[in-house]
Amino acid sequence: MAIIVTGASGLLGPALIAALRERGDDVVRLVRRAPRADDEVQWDPAGGVLDPGVLDGASAVVHLAGAPIAGKRWSRPYKKELVGSRVDGAVTLVRAIEQAERKPEVLVSASGVDFYGDTGDRVIDEDAPAGTGFLPQLCVEWEGAAREAPVRTVQVRTGLVLSGKGGALQPMFPIFRMGLGAPLGSGRQYWSWIAVDDWVGSVLHILENREIAGPVNLVSPSPVTNAEFTKQLGRALKRPTMPIGVPGFALELGLGEFARAALLPSHRISPKKLTDTGYGFAYTRLDQALAAVI
Repeated sequence: MAIIVTGASGLLGPALIAALRERGDDVVRLVRRAPRADDEVQWDPAGGVLDPGVLDGASAVVHLAGAPIAGKRWSRPYKKELVGSRVDGAVTLVRAIEQAERKPEVLVSASGVDFYGDTGDRVIDEDAPAGTGFLPQLCVEWEGAAREAPVRTVQVRTGLVLSGKGGALQPMFPIFRMGLGAPLGSGRQYWSWIAVDDWVGSVLHILENREIAGPVNLVSPSPVTNAEFTKQLGRALKRPTMPIGVPGFALELGLGEFARAALLPSHRISPKKLTDTGYGFAYTRLDQALAAVI
């Protein structure tokens, strides 16, 4: 049986698809453009168009599609796109699942640790409530739409993914290689990270364990402060880092609301459900993870 994947061209989709195929799964990629390969099927998430027959008999659906959080100024139209690209896709998938004759066993839908808002120094697990602000509300709507599916649903709240092929590290590399890496704001805010191999392993673990449902934090057990992350990334690249951080107001001037909502809040998140269900992390130390992806 096939596994249906949206967002197959992003950072995480290709890594997951490669692992699924390596273990023998058939994968169908949902794409918005005209199909260019035998494993692609066109859908229109904004228009609510997806043939339910595509999902008929599938073993799982993994929904990763969404406009990038970083890289653009958060104008009012773009914030609307950030929400719509996630929620509309989830709604379209849920309707198709409802109409499929043989429904998939599980819908795994992406979300983020931004769900919790600024958690300060508190260690937060999946039982914590949503925070306040744009990103927490986006996650609430995204998860709420996916949760309506009449099958087992899992909302994977992902932290900072460490990958050598893009993502959050990509814009950091040039700055750090010039020796200009520096803490952001106070540097005391926690960053919850996960190596891309563990992200893929976690999703496979979720697909294989039918008792796992609801929100699951996809983060390593070892969150670090932004100051410590800065130090470790500099060491991994064998470059010095700046002793003085970039002031928060300067980040907001340069990056707008994105800096205030995504870079400066503290996320000290625990992967409680993963560890309670027996997932074994390949990388629990940041230095090991950075060495593996650089």
